[in-house]
Amino acid sequence: MIRTVLLIFTLVLALAGGARAEFNHKIWDNLLQQHVRVINGGKATQVDYRGLAKSHSILTGYLDTLSAISQTDFDTWPKSNQLAFLINAYNGWTVELILSRYPDLTSIKDLGSLFQSPWKKKFIPLFGKQLSLDDIEHGLIRGSGRYNDPRIHFAVNCASIGCPALKNRAYRGEILDQQLEEATTSFLTDRSRNRLKNKTLEVSSIFKWYRDDFEKGWRQANTLGQFFALYGESLGLDAETRKSVAAGRIGIDFLDYDWQLNDVK
Repeated sequence: MIRTVLLIFTLVLALAGGARAEFNHKIWDNLLQQHVRVINGGKATQVDYRGLAKSHSILTGYLDTLSAISQTDFDTWPKSNQLAFLINAYNGWTVELILSRYPDLTSIKDLGSLFQSPWKKKFIPLFGKQLSLDDIEHGLIRGSGRYNDPRIHFAVNCASIGCPALKNRAYRGEILDQQLEEATTSFLTDRSRNRLKNKTLEVSSIFKWYRDDFEKGWRQANTLGQFFALYGESLGLDAETRKSVAAGRIGIDFLDYDWQLNDVK
């Protein structure tokens, strides 16, 4: 009964203003502000999963409001609102997946098996289907052809230290471009994961796994080097090095990924 009342309340709040208005992610925003700690000068965050576990009913209430949105209503929204919704959904259900076994895990990979990765588990009720995290990221976001923005890789969070930070605010359609830009520059500024060393760019494995996304012409970047040149300032590159990176004259190596849980220490 309590959960039903909470669902009705949060759904009314989320949909205030009509189906075409921006979905209200205030509940998720509050949870993030309370339980995500910014560290390393803003370049990374840690998640207080223990605290989130105590607020689990609030999280599940929020996720229920996401599940209540129909594909038809979703399709009427501006693309920025759609993308913000999907990023928040991915991050929210990732936290839900971690809480399903917390504290008895050290990595999200502990939730997989020999035959199935945790990202392929179909536990997410969304748009009338049972989806996986992969379905949201690779199907609805990357595979839909609607968004084509490589910066989403710095917004969706895999609950790992090696992953770009889980932002301590919800993504919002009306300011999404600014938020994605902040997430991108923050990650590229982190020298533990992206740096120039001995005339070689050493960068996160994200750029290896999703290289094609960074070479599809976003902001006229058709190579990984050209994408890095766009963010030369964040990478700490001088003007000459930036030109060399764009021209492909600087080698690129990919660093090992840290899959340890991004839990509060």
